[in-house]
Amino acid sequence: MTSTAATRSLSSILPLLKDVGPYNEVPDEYDFLQASKSLTTSAILVIGAGGLGCEILKNLALTGFRNIHLIDMDTIDISNLNRQFLFRPNDIGKSKAEVAANFVRSRINDDTLNIVPYFGKIQDKPIEYYQQFDVIICGLDNVEARRWINATLVSMVDSDLNNLIPLIDGGTEGFRGQSRVILPRLTSCYECTLDMINPKVTYPVCTIANTPRLPEHCIEWASVLQWPKNFPQKKFDADVPEQVDWMYKTALQRADEFNIEGVTRQLTLGVVKNIIPAIASTNAIIAASCCNEAFKFVTNSNPILNNYMMYSGDYSIFTYTYPHAQKLNCPVCGNAAKVVEAQNWWTLSKFMEEISSKQEISMTQPSLSTSSNYLYLRHPKSLEEITSPNLNKKLNTLVKPAEEMIITDPNLPISLKLVVNFVGPEDEPNDIKSVLS
Repeated sequence: MTSTAATRSLSSILPLLKDVGPYNEVPDEYDFLQASKSLTTSAILVIGAGGLGCEILKNLALTGFRNIHLIDMDTIDISNLNRQFLFRPNDIGKSKAEVAANFVRSRINDDTLNIVPYFGKIQDKPIEYYQQFDVIICGLDNVEARRWINATLVSMVDSDLNNLIPLIDGGTEGFRGQSRVILPRLTSCYECTLDMINPKVTYPVCTIANTPRLPEHCIEWASVLQWPKNFPQKKFDADVPEQVDWMYKTALQRADEFNIEGVTRQLTLGVVKNIIPAIASTNAIIAASCCNEAFKFVTNSNPILNNYMMYSGDYSIFTYTYPHAQKLNCPVCGNAAKVVEAQNWWTLSKFMEEISSKQEISMTQPSLSTSSNYLYLRHPKSLEEITSPNLNKKLNTLVKPAEEMIITDPNLPISLKLVVNFVGPEDEPNDIKSVLS
């Protein structure tokens, strides 16, 4: 496509740039030519090429962005085809990033459109890779990756705010979704809002073992109790059809025994993978919001979102926007320590179990230390062997009152500062209710 043809392909976008937006706070500084140039030259990174990522990539290309990079570590599965519209049955097993990039390039047919896919993890790339972008947009479906890219971008910004790259994050759950604009060091970051994430639904073991009442109880019984019993050395893989079939049949037998209806293969897969059904319309709305923010930022035509937009389509179409404040004890963009409570009788192992499950911490492989002592280090193996005896010791014998503790996880480029407030009896009570009273 010639440059003239490329200009024609942007004809629907240019009118949006010729007149400064009505809410622009510095209209005298707006430059149409500079805005047009920024739109076509700005480097945009899209992380994720799933239901949300496909919409984002398509929107960016049709909005006039011409320098787009795309990262995704997944391959295409048949279950993706109902909502990830850039993929076809012949694409099953191929890289999502590569197929999505090729599809959009071929459909738009513009030689000036540059889409560079990468099939792999975001952790594979060095910091220098991320420094080349003007905006990064996340269309991810997991918390860990969001935390990683958020912490990485915040760590890049110095005291003079050099290397500040906006992070636009979108997320959907069924008919609900949100988009937000994160300006590292200036606004609240993703870690600041970690406690807003809905925790995974869990069921009491006594219920699923003895008195199941719901189809989910039967599936959890098969997953939590029967799979380890039948396959003690084998981790369940929800992406293996044969293993899902075993889980479904086992749960169905349990349901038949207690006259419980509703156990299906789809529900089984949803429970074991903690899947919330994706709604195409929600993905489209949130992707449009994310791309609109990217457009406003690079063209300076209108003020960007400040800073969190929530969307609900359960019963009507409703949005609510508000500025989410930074947290002083955020481990990424703050500098204060989190204060947590621990029972006096807790061992280090029990403490690690408890804090790892807290929504605002959520670390799966924590290592702990103080300024004067290694409490427990998972790596290297030599230090793990030296510190592992501490796991059975009382925490209050290892940590002094008000002493600051550092917790790290190999999956996250951050360290979290904790101060423990000890409460309760020195010895583990026989009746746990006495601790709660």
